[in-house]
Amino acid sequence: MKKILLLIFSISSINGFCQNRIATEFLISDSNNAVNIFIDKNTDPLIVWAVNEFADDVKELTGKRPKILQANSFSKNGIYIGEVSDKLFKTRKEQKELSNQWEKFSIKKENDNLVIAGSDVRGTVYAIFEITERLGVSPWKWWADVHPIKQEKLSLKLSEQKIISSPSVQYRGIFLNDEDWALQPWAAKTFEPETGDIGPKTYEKIFQLLLRLKANTIWPAMHPSTKGFFTIAGNKEMAQKYHIVIGSSHAEPMLRNNVDEWKPKIYGDYNYFTNKTQVDKYWQDRLDELKTAQNETIMTLGMRGVHDSKMEGAKDLNESISMVEKIIVNQREMLSNTFKKPLSDIPQAFVPYKEVLELYDNGLKVPSDITLVWPDDNYGYIRRLSNEEEQKRVGGSGVYYHISYWGRPHDYLWLSTMQPGLIWYEMNKAYQNGAKKMWIVNVGDIKPAEYDIELFLDMAWDVNSIKYDGLNQYMKNWASREFSPKIDAEASAIFEEYYRLAFLRKPEYMGWSQTEPTTPVKLSDFSEKEIWSRIKAYNVLVEKVDSLSAFIPQERKDAWFQLAVYPVKGAAYMNQKFLYWNLAAITSDEKEKAKYELLASEAFHKIEALTDFYNTKLSEGKWNKMMSMHPRNLPVFDSVKKPESVLKVQKETANRIAIQANAFVSQKDFKNYSWKTINGLGYSNNAITLFPLRQQYFKEAKPAVVYEFEIQNAGEYDIELRILPTHANNFDHEVGIQVDGNTLQSFKTNTKDRDKTWKENVLRNSAIVKLSALKMEKGKHKIKIEVNQTGIVLDQLAVYPSSEGSSYEIPLK
Repeated sequence: MKKILLLIFSISSINGFCQNRIATEFLISDSNNAVNIFIDKNTDPLIVWAVNEFADDVKELTGKRPKILQANSFSKNGIYIGEVSDKLFKTRKEQKELSNQWEKFSIKKENDNLVIAGSDVRGTVYAIFEITERLGVSPWKWWADVHPIKQEKLSLKLSEQKIISSPSVQYRGIFLNDEDWALQPWAAKTFEPETGDIGPKTYEKIFQLLLRLKANTIWPAMHPSTKGFFTIAGNKEMAQKYHIVIGSSHAEPMLRNNVDEWKPKIYGDYNYFTNKTQVDKYWQDRLDELKTAQNETIMTLGMRGVHDSKMEGAKDLNESISMVEKIIVNQREMLSNTFKKPLSDIPQAFVPYKEVLELYDNGLKVPSDITLVWPDDNYGYIRRLSNEEEQKRVGGSGVYYHISYWGRPHDYLWLSTMQPGLIWYEMNKAYQNGAKKMWIVNVGDIKPAEYDIELFLDMAWDVNSIKYDGLNQYMKNWASREFSPKIDAEASAIFEEYYRLAFLRKPEYMGWSQTEPTTPVKLSDFSEKEIWSRIKAYNVLVEKVDSLSAFIPQERKDAWFQLAVYPVKGAAYMNQKFLYWNLAAITSDEKEKAKYELLASEAFHKIEALTDFYNTKLSEGKWNKMMSMHPRNLPVFDSVKKPESVLKVQKETANRIAIQANAFVSQKDFKNYSWKTINGLGYSNNAITLFPLRQQYFKEAKPAVVYEFEIQNAGEYDIELRILPTHANNFDHEVGIQVDGNTLQSFKTNTKDRDKTWKENVLRNSAIVKLSALKMEKGKHKIKIEVNQTGIVLDQLAVYPSSEGSSYEIPLK
């Protein structure tokens, strides 16, 4: 998608991408012929595979398959594809432009030829899929059944004479995780029953998807439901075939899957204090296995418990730090001795996840050539980034990010609802603070996270491809490609509101329950007015999805269901289930109560029917067992029981004033730091923050924004500021609020660890700062908000009589 926004190409095809008047057209296929493709006779097998994929894509689009021919020179007209190291490109200019570069490629029209060259194998493959996507072929053509739509004529229009592209981030990939409820049972029972697990056949499809998305790294599935990646014959060979780099998660040092591979009855305790010899042998055995293999790998170093738990055996923090430092030294010695090369030539990563971040912040020393991979807090807010000194490290840094999560305070494994604006903001912030070495996104089961995955990986390839005000256009372009240009604007608006409503409260959180420990569902914090507003908002989305379905081409019906119908309706029905249940509890009218209980029950059964269609009828049963409507069997997924009656007093809310953060009347900037609106972020969909996003503290002159509002009646008022629950390296975010000429009041906004406030904040995606019982006269007033550093995101403000109290939502109007 980044290509669309850069306007590198525009294509005369069904995707409706922007046309350039001065573009040069290259004809690929018409009613008579398809252009020939020329490659070197010694072309790498992976490039040969990608070239054949390209030819197959063209055939699916036009009915004609280009011939793939070997060539020694550019003597005939056609498409020439290869690495610059191929003899075919030996005397060409691409040699100088691309040699010794990482995954770089060029595409250009030269006379009557289209020349596609890559600096290496993956770079060449990415260039090929750059073109197929621009011809209207979705990277999700297999994974979401986005079938190509036939065209009589297929041509490419280049708006520039030559395109040069290379990745912003070196290692870009996904982590398959929490796969127990979808990917593993689907692979084991539907797609790959001969293996009975996520094996080479499944990984082949995953690796093909990664290459189409310009990714290069996998952290394999590793839950107890799944056998270890290296224990299944053919897995590592499949990674080698597709040139996919194998890494492993924060809990799996030295590419070992502990939950499957560490056998306590054989090895004893996974405790380096008491069982060092066995643990070392366990790690060395994996290195010996890889010594003769040709796989590219990234070694995660350090040590935690067997499965996402802290390291065993340490008495206190200092003992943990000392031992982890010793373990890293030992692991690096093993790597050097095994692979017989300098440590700087062996990619290594250290992931300070959960309690390991505490070790690092308290002095744990990590050698400079190891990449620091900073995690988010599991809910999309990155906990820490490299400071100015850490950015000088040779190994650089990266990010491990979640768009799916199993754990406290609550899972979100069912639907993919991470707001695109939040992904954009956090990952751009990370990049501007030096995270350029590795980006890994926890995707759960891949489906139904298709859109967020592509957004994340598009940014990893070209971090500048989407600007702070470009997410709506990006979504529109995506909808055009996946469904039809006829409905791209309408579909984009649906998704934007779908993500915004989920940002207010994810479908999985609508039971107001938590997990670890698991608690029962309870009534929400929404007022009756907010309940009806939310029901209406979701009803509108369902109606729009139904109305657009008639405009979806037959080839895209299955994709439309997977990418739009199921997530939008699933979210709507989950909300209806609990919102009507809430209404049944607070009404005293027995007929009304019965009606709401029935509507809540019907909503549950609608989710059942949707899920059954997904698994048994969609794409002729291709995705059977891929969609679960009750991951981990948490209470939120059950049908609601008859609610107990509750007396809920509705407070008067006529005098409430809602202010969106981007509606400031004046701003105070600092040097080159200024306030900008991020489109598609926050409750408001237009949250603001300081740009550029690199870390900067403000001491004397603090950046600020000023708002105006008018009070109709004098009295005591509360002022509430909603900000996103982002993190600072030193937990020292601070906002100052000044009303009229009163004294400015400062508030620290960060939370630590997993305390109660942090849980509330991530479940509602908002941190609340409040000034209470301010005496205000009738008339106009001003509020000034100032911040002590970058990284603070302002979303909304509310002014209301103190007697009314706060509300869950600050409305948009």
